[in-house]
Amino acid sequence: MTLATTLDNYTVWFVTGSQNLYGEDTLRQVAEQSQAVVAGLTGLPVRVEWKPVLKDADSIRRLALEANADDSVIGVMAWMHTFSPAKMWITGLDALRKPLLHLHTQANVELPWADIDFDFMNLNQAAHGDREFGYIQTRLGVARKTVVGHVSNPVVRHQIEDWQRAAAGWQAVRTLKLARFGDNMRYVAVTEGDKTEAELQFGVQVNTWGVNELADAVAAASDADVDALVEIYVAQYDVADELLPGGERHQSLRDGAAIEIGLRSFLEAGGFGAFTTSFEDLGALKQLPGLAVQRLMAEGYGFGAEGDWKTAILVRVANVMGVGLPGGASLMEDYTYDLVPGSERILGAHMLEVSPSLTTAKPRLEIHPLGIGGKDDPVRLVFTADPGPALVVALSDMRDRFRLTANVVENVEAPDLPKLPVGRAIWKPAPDFATSAACWLAAGAAHHTVMTTAVGIEVFRDFAEIAGTELVVIDDDTTVRGFQKELRWNQAYYRLARGL
Repeated sequence: MTLATTLDNYTVWFVTGSQNLYGEDTLRQVAEQSQAVVAGLTGLPVRVEWKPVLKDADSIRRLALEANADDSVIGVMAWMHTFSPAKMWITGLDALRKPLLHLHTQANVELPWADIDFDFMNLNQAAHGDREFGYIQTRLGVARKTVVGHVSNPVVRHQIEDWQRAAAGWQAVRTLKLARFGDNMRYVAVTEGDKTEAELQFGVQVNTWGVNELADAVAAASDADVDALVEIYVAQYDVADELLPGGERHQSLRDGAAIEIGLRSFLEAGGFGAFTTSFEDLGALKQLPGLAVQRLMAEGYGFGAEGDWKTAILVRVANVMGVGLPGGASLMEDYTYDLVPGSERILGAHMLEVSPSLTTAKPRLEIHPLGIGGKDDPVRLVFTADPGPALVVALSDMRDRFRLTANVVENVEAPDLPKLPVGRAIWKPAPDFATSAACWLAAGAAHHTVMTTAVGIEVFRDFAEIAGTELVVIDDDTTVRGFQKELRWNQAYYRLARGL
């Protein structure tokens, strides 16, 4: 099964609340105006589908159950056009398992002051109908996003789009199968985690296969398939002369192509959307997979190095949430610092596995010794991430919960790096280097992250709300003392929220 990284097959249901009290003429107008609201939501990344007006508790409950059962439905948007008594919504909201957005809007932008009569007031009651709805959501403890304003407002549309992307990421992780080839790197703490709890919390299935099962798939790659893939490499990248057909190291490129073919076939056959490798467990593979991993991440797969399945989840989620937007998502690692006072920067990279989706430049395809793993020199794409806004996010197992830690950063122009033949990024973290690093360490956040240049922090806020997962954010407003207090409050809150 070929991996699909698209939002085209998803839909969001739009539901409108009212009641039978108002009569058929008013309910007809409710339906017409709610359809007009949906028409105003065209052009969003996920199609919004209008559903008939809900007027009683049974129809609300049935709609919630239908939404739960439809894998193409990634969320529900609700608007109380007239006054919809909230007790009608109790069983439906309690049953709903899909992300919920409460759109607090109305049909008109401006009030027709000279023409307002009580019929108008009966029809246009969202100002207090939505407040009734907000009350019952809060009383029931329903996680949701609330967006306020008219759908013609670009700010409102952007907030809805952020939520749609987060809901798509949630749907992706709920159905994600992740293959670990070998175990995680020995003695490393942050790559460990509770895979059973992860399946309960997120829905992701994390399981392990012997690396030689992958090696068998690589060995099965045909010469014709390798030839065809090499032609793609030559067309897409600036290939070092020694790797070109007839070059003295061309066989290494062919070995890298065979790894990509075998890895892709294994993932497609198992329906996997994410995977991990480890340089300590390469079995019969000739090289540490570098080029293959980079290309698969750029296509939407999740990946974590050294067995880090939590980061592989994040890379897949970020790839789905960023579909159709400029930029990309990749495994990233904080490697080393430039500590010049006032202009501190972080150099991030990995041994090989950084996605070329972070650059619009043409990557160079090269081969160099690795000095780790004990295998042949691996082929890899060399480039620097484009300058611009970015986000780095880590997922950590905190024993009793998972924690997302996010830092808003700015990728910057790179100095010349002639002796660093890997994909890399150089960034300045918000609010400043010292505060960022101190807060990251206080949060116990991992050194492996996903870097996304496609989606911003608000999408991850929405994702964390949908997932019921802790998120701590380091941005321009962060202080060390305030961040430390937030960590202490969160520790108490999440333990209480889980119950006994």
